[in-house]
Amino acid sequence: MVIRHAEKPTGSDDGVLPTGKRNADSLIVRGWQRAGGLATLFAPSRGPLQGAHLATPAFLYASKTDARKHSHRPYQTLVPLAAKLGLTINDAFKKDEYELMLLDAGAREGTVLIAWQHEFIPQIGNTITGNDSTVPQKWPSSRFDVVWVFTRHAKDYAFAQVPQLLLAGDEEEGIG
Repeated sequence: MVIRHAEKPTGSDDGVLPTGKRNADSLIVRGWQRAGGLATLFAPSRGPLQGAHLATPAFLYASKTDARKHSHRPYQTLVPLAAKLGLTINDAFKKDEYELMLLDAGAREGTVLIAWQHEFIPQIGNTITGNDSTVPQKWPSSRFDVVWVFTRHAKDYAFAQVPQLLLAGDEEEGIG
């Protein structure tokens, strides 16, 4: 499964660290709310949420913080889920090293959840499916609210989009 990191700073919102200190490279408050909601979406405490058919991940991947751009957002997006599941987030791969990350993730036995930057997600999908006609080829910069699900069937993957529907304003449709 692949998600975009949660909401980032805009002109009117500052990013914040978990301590509350302002940090331009971190999630905004709404992003932290989404990150908490993702922990419930992927690891519900009382059984699956109505309408949600998402597996609980056994492995978590987030892009590595870049030395020039210090975005912590993909990692921060997975922190509440990792804490709830007792998992470590693998952040060994830079955002443009998604092919190496996918090789590593593909070798895992169990469900994998990847949080990445939106401009690379279509390429991640293309690499998983082996073509550029299955997934949308552009992830809108305004969307933080969808899960791309790739289900392995023999030698290929089925693709589906699941709207998160975690926060007010989340869209009920996938990316077109």
